Amino acid sequence: MIPLPSSLFQKSTSIGCSAVGDEVIINPQFEDGLSNWSGRGCQVVLHESMADGKIVPETGKVFASASERTQNWNGIQQEITGRVQRKLAYNVTAVVRIFGNNVTTATVQATLWVDTPDRGEQYIGIGKVQATDKDWVQLQGKFLLNGSPSRVIIYLEGPPPGTDILVNALSVKHAEKIPPLPPPIIENPDYGVNIITNSQLSDGTNGWFPLGNCNLSAASGSPKILPPMARDSLGVHEPLSGRYILVKNRKQTWMGPAQMITDKLKLFLTYQVSAWVRIGSGASGPQNVNVALGVDNQWVNGGQAEIKDGRWHEIGGSFRIEKQPSKVMVYVQGPAAGVDLMVAGLQIFPVDRVARFKHLARQTDKTRKRDVILQFSGSESSSLFGTSVTVMQTQNSFPIGSCINRTNIENEDFVDFFVKNFNWAVFENELKWYWTEPQRGNFNYKDADDMLALCQNNKIETRGHCIFWEVQSTVQQWIQALNKIDLMKAVQNRLTGLLTRYKGKFRHYDVNNEMLHGSFYQDRLGKDIRTYMFKTANQLDPSATLFVNDYHVEDGRDTRSYPEKYIEQIIDLQLQGAPVGGIGIQGHIDNPVGPIVCSALDKLGVLGLPIWFTELDVSSLNEHIRGEDLEVMIREAFAHPAVEGVMLWGFWELFMSRDNAHLVDAEGEINAAGKRFLALKHEWLSHAHGRIDIQGQFEFRGFHGTYVVEVETELNKVSRTFVVDKGDSPLVVSIDL
Repeated sequence: MIPLPSSLFQKSTSIGCSAVGDEVIINPQFEDGLSNWSGRGCQVVLHESMADGKIVPETGKVFASASERTQNWNGIQQEITGRVQRKLAYNVTAVVRIFGNNVTTATVQATLWVDTPDRGEQYIGIGKVQATDKDWVQLQGKFLLNGSPSRVIIYLEGPPPGTDILVNALSVKHAEKIPPLPPPIIENPDYGVNIITNSQLSDGTNGWFPLGNCNLSAASGSPKILPPMARDSLGVHEPLSGRYILVKNRKQTWMGPAQMITDKLKLFLTYQVSAWVRIGSGASGPQNVNVALGVDNQWVNGGQAEIKDGRWHEIGGSFRIEKQPSKVMVYVQGPAAGVDLMVAGLQIFPVDRVARFKHLARQTDKTRKRDVILQFSGSESSSLFGTSVTVMQTQNSFPIGSCINRTNIENEDFVDFFVKNFNWAVFENELKWYWTEPQRGNFNYKDADDMLALCQNNKIETRGHCIFWEVQSTVQQWIQALNKIDLMKAVQNRLTGLLTRYKGKFRHYDVNNEMLHGSFYQDRLGKDIRTYMFKTANQLDPSATLFVNDYHVEDGRDTRSYPEKYIEQIIDLQLQGAPVGGIGIQGHIDNPVGPIVCSALDKLGVLGLPIWFTELDVSSLNEHIRGEDLEVMIREAFAHPAVEGVMLWGFWELFMSRDNAHLVDAEGEINAAGKRFLALKHEWLSHAHGRIDIQGQFEFRGFHGTYVVEVETELNKVSRTFVVDKGDSPLVVSIDL
């Protein structure tokens, strides 16, 4: 980025107020020519038309172009200092297109440049759109300033150098609050009822058709038992028929059995997908098999399995439709052309989440509670019989945390919600190598230091995310350019620099993120580098638990990271001496189904290592469905004995990696999903009231955590604090009055 000449701007240190609907941009449609607009490293020109009259404004009489662009970041800009207020959300709308340099389509992005006295300049992405040279398109986005910047500039950027950005209008207005969608009303959900016709093939292959020029026939010899994940959802169920669809003469990977299910689906229901699948001989290497849905010609993943042998394999997945489709087809695909495919007992049925929640409540009682005996003593102990006792839990000790970023902590409302509702934190980017050393030898630890100080001051534990990231696209260019010797030295310096600086301050570290999905360091430094990273990290900070961390482990959607592969990787690391101390499941999940998630936890739990959901988020336009999805995940985690913590990947609108995933809107209002989250936390606080018995005792069963007991005697009211730790036997707590 080029430095911004001070002559361009009128300096202002105050951020003014704006009402909903007030236009922040001066001259938004260029009615006053190019007044208040300038080029960001390029020229800005006003036009009535271009390209021999083929390009004319969509609205108004003129438009502007950012031309003579030599860098992607060149574009048209306006300073809006003093016209936007911190902690308010603003909508940005622009009408744009591109022109020139033989480029027909390119991304145009709206960006905010912010200069803050204590933190220097920052760049905030607002929104982007795929623009073309044929038509005007609308770019939309939203932003919020947490801090108090001394300068704010909005600009458009993105297309390759030599391509003009054309702008017909650019508007910035304080965002209006949009009423949330109501909770969906689903009549006759028919939980557990299979919507597939002739699933058992009792009528041959009627109801099925071949997708592509392949041949379908019915055969016998498949399993008669339900696949385990379906059995966990359906309970007692009639056995399968033992018949399957045999697919031969497959000439493309997508060819297989198909069925139309458009009229059988209901909006907002979560459907579980279950099937047995097998492949014929002749395959070279592992084959993916996928239950897919074509929803108005969009591919939806209903579950996948990787098959390396001739056995039957379970596929388990899920999906949900939230907008009315015109056509939905389910089909089974995946193996290489020429490989026969076998499908048995395909079921698609809506899941009853409430019934599952009741089961989890019983499991939670066993996993997260303990019997407690309060034994009272003191000068008045002989007269305590019948005295009133009130027990109130003030904090559940189960770790529930969130990711935060540096700009968040400048917003008092964000910090207030965070410290009240979370007891752990992880930094979204600020500890990653590309943040702490963006250029070789140019270090930035200040952001992480500031965030760590906030957590320490509020007694919030922290996870270190992450020392390395194995996916090449996340690795800085200067690291990618190093030769093998220099890369190894850089890895050593990273380990020493980070873990020496923060020794004893982070309880966990994700050592090498997403090793199931990337192999940058392994490809360049050899397989042993992963073990070296774990061993060295442990030597430098023995107090930290070292985690593996990956995604799509728990949802049946990704054959690169299903539980068995994760287990294989962990055992391989341990056999090489890597001190792997914990298993991280990121948890970026859609329409989760409890038994599928639980199945993954059960498999991983066999390793005996603590499991954490490290980056949990769910997404739905409907806040009520979003809250239900989040409840599924947190209840499954809280009920499972192998899970020892849950980290949300954010909670505040505009500061989430996924759209429609927030629990609190940009200006601090808690939405329906957030209220559901808080209700869960309240549910997991135990309270009891009664009287001291003849033995001077009061008994109750409660969640692990911190408690206050109040005893009201004839003379006074006495209050004491105590802690209920994990344990199998009843906990006896002596209370001296």
